[in-house]
Amino acid sequence: MARLSGKFYRRDAVALARALLGQVLVRVGPDGVRLAGRIVETEAYLGVADRAAHSYGGRRTARNAAMWGPAGHAYVYFVYGMHYCMNVVAAGPEDPSAVLLRALEPLAGLERMRLQRAAGRAVVLPDEALCSGPAKLAQALGLDRAFDGADLVHGERLFLERGVRIPPTRIVAAPRIGVDYAGAWAERPLRFYVAGNPHVSRHFSR
Repeated sequence: MARLSGKFYRRDAVALARALLGQVLVRVGPDGVRLAGRIVETEAYLGVADRAAHSYGGRRTARNAAMWGPAGHAYVYFVYGMHYCMNVVAAGPEDPSAVLLRALEPLAGLERMRLQRAAGRAVVLPDEALCSGPAKLAQALGLDRAFDGADLVHGERLFLERGVRIPPTRIVAAPRIGVDYAGAWAERPLRFYVAGNPHVSRHFSR
């Protein structure tokens, strides 16, 4: 499949969050194993004005530096002392907005994903539980801070390929998850997912 171009990412976070649905995230392991999944759930974070964004109020740190850079790069952060989450940087330099990837529908490398998600536990996870949440997605694909700032247009280890177009009628807009601290921003419908898709995060708690 063809990769998404740099131009694809240079749009506001809401437009990008919608456009990313149906596209394919690819992670190529050190041994050449290809892990891939179709994006089925996203959340938009609108930068300086957005109380839920890491860049709210113009905050600029070593942790969120990728948000302030060019579109089409990864912003990977560590949260709660245990999880990694991956965002796609939107807009352009000095407009620190991004899209959190919340869930994938696994397409390739499922057995490797299953092993990485199990993390030594004696459990066999169903396909629907492999990438049904931002932390699960990162664990399944083996993503950590080493991928922060990765070029998704030209990179060889992590990139996006053109997938399928999701009709607007199948895209559901809802409030973001886990941002109750953001006041009125917590109620804004900035979470987007494919209606009826069994891989969306809210359906699974494992």
